[in-house]
Amino acid sequence: MSEFTNRVVLVTGAAGALGRAVVDHFARNGAIVAQLDIVGIDNRHYSAICDLTNPESCTKAVTDIVESLSKIDVLANIAGGFTMGTPVHETSDDTWDFMLGLNARSVFNMARAVVPFMLPRQTGKIINIGARAGLRGAPNMAAYSASKSVVMRLTESLADELKEKGINVNAILPSIIDTERNREDMPDADFSRWVSPEAVAGVVAFLASPAADPIHGALVPVEGLS
Repeated sequence: MSEFTNRVVLVTGAAGALGRAVVDHFARNGAIVAQLDIVGIDNRHYSAICDLTNPESCTKAVTDIVESLSKIDVLANIAGGFTMGTPVHETSDDTWDFMLGLNARSVFNMARAVVPFMLPRQTGKIINIGARAGLRGAPNMAAYSASKSVVMRLTESLADELKEKGINVNAILPSIIDTERNREDMPDADFSRWVSPEAVAGVVAFLASPAADPIHGALVPVEGLS
């Protein structure tokens, strides 16, 4: 029997490259997977459309999952994205709001929706996706870097708030993930130095496992050779 047998794992951003890898990893290891994304996902797992930037949409989606599957053991906040920006003084409200919404507000909304269902059971795992870029600003990346920095601070705050209540909260900080989109955007790069979605999924699963019970508020670099 797998360590994830009969555990309900909620994956956001499940239609994306990393989301699909995370869903597949947990499903192979016996989990009951619930998928959320802004687009529909038609396959063998529980799936629902959810606007992660909208708190009401998140609350409804999470409530429906608990009504259907009885519980949520693991929240994998995989949804997110990157867009190259402009110098700070040229950054539009739309770009700023898009990055903060997609990467940070999505985590904030899901935490507010899921944690109240974990607290009565005094158990749960939350894994967020930060980024190496969240550690330091860079030219034309202020909105993205700021959004991922927010994810890191949310992770640390949640971890300290919840660790005495049996809930672990940690984050992964990837560098460049080897996805089709990234290959298209950087065709001259050495893809062999990037980290695969499957490798990142393995780290997500570790942080969701009993082996990670003593770990709270970690920001784990997952960089491959890049």
